[in-house]
Amino acid sequence: MKMTLTQKRILYLGIIIVTAAILGRLAVRAAMNFLLGGTMYGGNFL
Repeated sequence: MKMTLTQKRILYLGIIIVTAAILGRLAVRAAMNFLLGGTMYGGNFL
């Protein structure tokens, strides 16, 4: 299966977009969690 340069670019762009979306959501969640004073993945350690 031979992929053209355009197909490779689209594939790489898709991977980058998915990774950015996941990291972006985690960053927003971590920032809100820090501001609200909770623990990152549920539970209360105090």
